[in-house]
Amino acid sequence: MARLVIMGGGVSGHTAASFARKWLGKEHEVVVVTPNSNWNWIPSNIWVGVGQMSKEEVIFPLAPVYEKAGIDYRQAKAVSINPEGNADSDAPFITIEYTGQGKEGQSDELAYDYLINATGPKLNFGATPGLGEGTNLGEHTVSVCTADHAEHASEELQKCIEKMKSGQKQRFLIGTGHGMCTCQGAAFEYIFNIEHELKKSGARDMAEITFITNESFLGDFGMGGIHFNMGGFATSSKVFAESLYAERGMDWILGAHVNKVEKGKVTYESLDGTMDEQEFDFAMLIPPFAGVGIKAYAKDGSDITDTIFAPNGFMKVDANYNAGAYENWKASDWPSTLQNPTYGNIFAVGIAFAPPHPISKPMKSPNGTPINPTPPRTGMPSAMMGRAVANSICDMIKGAKEPTHTANMAEMGAACVASSGKGLFTGTAAAMTVFPIVPDFEKYPGVGRDMNGTTGELGLAAHWVKHILHHVFIWKAKLKPGWQLIPE
Repeated sequence: MARLVIMGGGVSGHTAASFARKWLGKEHEVVVVTPNSNWNWIPSNIWVGVGQMSKEEVIFPLAPVYEKAGIDYRQAKAVSINPEGNADSDAPFITIEYTGQGKEGQSDELAYDYLINATGPKLNFGATPGLGEGTNLGEHTVSVCTADHAEHASEELQKCIEKMKSGQKQRFLIGTGHGMCTCQGAAFEYIFNIEHELKKSGARDMAEITFITNESFLGDFGMGGIHFNMGGFATSSKVFAESLYAERGMDWILGAHVNKVEKGKVTYESLDGTMDEQEFDFAMLIPPFAGVGIKAYAKDGSDITDTIFAPNGFMKVDANYNAGAYENWKASDWPSTLQNPTYGNIFAVGIAFAPPHPISKPMKSPNGTPINPTPPRTGMPSAMMGRAVANSICDMIKGAKEPTHTANMAEMGAACVASSGKGLFTGTAAAMTVFPIVPDFEKYPGVGRDMNGTTGELGLAAHWVKHILHHVFIWKAKLKPGWQLIPE
C-alpha cells in the first residue's frame, strides 16, 4: 500500500486529491492536510467584496466531500518535512498541527510515500507596515483574499456608500500593497466592480477612484503584458487596460512600492526613486505572497530547509534557478514535472512551487527597491498542475520510474474572466485567453505568444461566462456527478 499526502486543499491540492483518489485503487491512501474547514472558490470573492454574493455562496465544507470520496482529511497545518525519516525510522513523514476536528493544538507525524506541496501562499500582510496582520487585519485597509476578508470589505464599502449618499466625498484606493505583489488581476477586477456598484448606487460622482500598482504599465498582470487578438485586430493589454480606466474616469499610479499604510494614507516609493503619499477613505491592497514557512530536517535532525525551499519559502522544483540576468531568461527555464530535484517523491504545485524568475521585466528604483510583479500561478494553471502531478504519482505508484506527465507554464494556456457587476443583463466582463502563459520568444518571435490562442473579448457574453464558471467549478469541486469531465 502507498500513501500520498497532499499539503493544502485549495485549487491545486483539491484537484490533485480528487483525481488521485479516482485513479488509485482502494489499496492506496490519499490524505489531504489543510488548516481550512471550507473550500473557497476564490474568483467569486470579488462579488462577495461588493455585496453581490454572500460568503456562503462561495464556500462549502470539505469534510463531507472527502468522506464520500474516500479521502483521509486532516484539518491541520503542515509544520515540517522529514524527507529521510529520523533516527528511529527511514520512512519520510511530515509533522502537522491540528486546527480543527476537536484536536486543536495537537501535533502528529504523518508518514508518506509521495508528498505534494499545494499549500498556496502565506498572505504576507506583515511585509508592509500597517497593511495589517493578525488581529490588526482590516484596521486601515480591507482585502478580498479570503471569503471572510471579502465579507468585511463589503461591509466597509456599504459604509462609504452611505456617507456618499449623505453628501460626503470618498476616496477609493485599490491595487497592490507592496512592490513585489502578484494577483494584479484580482485588484483589476475589484476596482471595476467597485466603480460599477458606486454607479448603481447613484453615488459615483461623489467618489474618486485610484488604482495603485507595482506594474510599470497597466495591463502587465505579472506576465510582461499581452498582445492579443481582439475583434480581428492585434491589441496590447496596455492600451486595453488604459482605455477601460479612462472611460470610467479612474486614475492610476504606476510602478509603486507601498512601504507604509496609516489611517487614511499610504506612503509609496516610485520607480524613479521619489517618495509620495496617497490619501484614502477606503483601500483594498493585495498583500505580497510568501511560502507558508514549512521547515525541513535531515535524518540526523539538521535543518535542510534551504535545500528544499527557496529563500521566499516556496519549494524548489525542476526549474532553472541559475538563469541569471533578464537577457538570459528563456521559456525553458520553467519547470515541467514539478518534482523536487533532491527528493524524487516530493512535488510542488500552484503557488507553492518556486518560480525560476519573474515573467515581467525586473525593475528597481534608484534606491535599490525591487518594484515589479511576481508571476501569477493561480486558478487554471494551478488546477492543471495538480492534475498532472497526481497523474505522474499514480503512475509512479504503479511502477513508473519517473514522472509521466508535465504542466509547464511555458507550454500551457490560461483563460481569465474579469467581470464588472453581477446582473445577468447589466454587467460586463473582459475575457482573455493567453497561450502560453510564460512567453516563448524563440517559438513566437516578437510577441512571445501564439496570436491564435491569445484573444480578448469585452461584453455581456463574457459576463455570462463568469456566472457559468462560478457554478460549474463549485459543482466540480464538490465532486458532483460528471465532475471529472469538466476541464481545469
